[in-house]
Amino acid sequence: MLRALASLVLLAAVAWWIDPRTLAAAFGAPAPAWLVLALGIGVLQTALSAWRWRLTASRLGAPLGFGHALREYYLASFLNQILPGGVMGDAARAWRHARLPGTASTAAWQAVVIERGAGQLALLLVVIASALASPALQAVPARLGEAADVRGLPWVGALAALAIVGTVLARRARGVLRSLARATRQALLARAVLLRQLLASLLIVASYIAVWLCCMRMIGLATPPAQAAPLVPWVLLAMAIPLSVAGWGVREAAAALVWQAAGLEAAEGVAASVSYGVVVLLSTLPGALALRPRASGAHSAADAAATTSRADAP
Repeated sequence: MLRALASLVLLAAVAWWIDPRTLAAAFGAPAPAWLVLALGIGVLQTALSAWRWRLTASRLGAPLGFGHALREYYLASFLNQILPGGVMGDAARAWRHARLPGTASTAAWQAVVIERGAGQLALLLVVIASALASPALQAVPARLGEAADVRGLPWVGALAALAIVGTVLARRARGVLRSLARATRQALLARAVLLRQLLASLLIVASYIAVWLCCMRMIGLATPPAQAAPLVPWVLLAMAIPLSVAGWGVREAAAALVWQAAGLEAAEGVAASVSYGVVVLLSTLPGALALRPRASGAHSAADAAATTSRADAP
């Protein structure tokens, strides 16, 4: 409930900040063909994400059949869109995997944490690379601070409190963290798998950017892709903050700030962000089908597929 309220408050703040007429003008020339392309990229994106999860889980001794992994990833993505926080679907994905016969609960949860972590790491690498490659982008963090007015003692105090809480939790969860570190070395950082993990994660980030650019064309924005593409990862990174429902509000505020900091029209960033949110929701709708009750035979078939995939797991 609080996260839903946060989304509404942030969206209201963006609507108050951006001139409604300017925002409406950004939706001036819709091109539906770009929607079809964006949804097609979304299918490939989900399939590659499911493959990455399957690869990670197999390295931890908790294999999945690809069809089962794809279905579960669609379900998780859909739940992430409709439930607060953006991680509830992933928690459900780990829980459902842990319930499969012969699957260790710890391995199932670690596989999801590592798989999501690999994606965030790749996104961070893209953000850093974009800043290093473009002198104009190197000034964005400072401009963001000025635009958002994030200086001052309240923020310093909040960061200090988070650091203290993090230290306490780390001490109490030392055993869990050690186990996760071992699993990360095995499933993500091992020489046999690192290149595949990195390439898959970078391709997934590239698909996010491609969908965003399609959304811009879909609503008729004429900003050159070469100018907009380096800004998108900055907005996506802000969405990692579990403050809202499916990133709504956080994404729009970040897009407005980043677009303005880059010398572009903030309203265009917000318009692209809203379009992106709608397209992502549409692309996850196949996951709603997984919520339908299935016959016990179907459950058995899925479990058998997951079990027999031990032999052909990547």
